[in-house]
Parts: sequence; C-alpha cells; structure tokens
Amino acid sequence: MAPFGLDLFADYHQIHMIDDGSTSDLGEAWTVEAFVDRLAVADDAIAVGTSVNVTVAVRVEVLDVPPADDFADFDHVVEGSMQVPSGRIVIMGCSDYESDAARLRVPAGPVRVRVASSNLAEAERLGIDSDNARQTMERLRVQVWPAPTGEPVVLKRWKPSDA
Repeated sequence: MAPFGLDLFADYHQIHMIDDGSTSDLGEAWTVEAFVDRLAVADDAIAVGTSVNVTVAVRVEVLDVPPADDFADFDHVVEGSMQVPSGRIVIMGCSDYESDAARLRVPAGPVRVRVASSNLAEAERLGIDSDNARQTMERLRVQVWPAPTGEPVVLKRWKPSDA
C-alpha cells in the first residue's frame, strides 16, 4: 500500500489508532509511564501523545517487514503492538467521529506500530498557532507491519531544550 497523509486534530494531545470494531477504553491505558512515553496501548488500540492540542500532520505507511532504524530525522520514536482482527485500523483524533475517520487496511492479526514524531520544538514553541503553516506543524510518521505482540518501547526519547 502506498503511504498516505492526513491532518488530524490532536484533541487532548492525542490521536487514536483502533481496530475497526474495537471496544478498548484508551482512557485506562494512559498511565504516568504512557504519558511520559507518549504511547498508551490497549489490546486492540493505541493512542499517541502529541506536543500540541491542535492539528498535526500524519503520514501512514503499511509495511510487510519491520522498518529500518532511521531515527536521525525524528525527535521521539515509540513502538507498541495491537491486535487487528478486522484487518482495518481506524486512525483519528480522539474526539473525531469514528464513522468519518480514515481506515487503513492491514494484515489481520497482531501488528507492530512505530510512531516517529518530528518538529516538536517548533510546534511546542508556537502552541495553538503551530498548525497555521505546514512548516510549523507537529509531524507524525506512523509505520505498521505484521509482527508478534511485544511490549511498548521508546526507541528515541525527546527532551525539550528547557527540560
């Protein structure tokens, strides 16, 4: 499948990826560790934390094999697993209307999801104005591939310069 892009409103500083038909409660998945790691994982759903509470640019790639470790161009990189029995992932802002959300075909079963975030310093600096221009938006690259279930992991951690 060819990569595709979309802009999602990251209401409450998060976007969701859920199996089409998921009944998971991602609210329960937001532990202190998940908040710090920017990744909340439930059985058939994943929530990605964002720096801003406005629109973010998302690029999605469905792969046959794990991607290369190309972290140099990204600020923060996390991975988690989810079950996708339907073979479709719904990707949306957490307050979006699910029936209108984008759907992504993936192999049915367990998948691994890697989210690489970039432009975080600029997006945080501008806050609610970060989505006024493409060059200042927070960007997420989402890569999905079939893989056995594994624990969530932070592959590269972003630390703001003032931290």
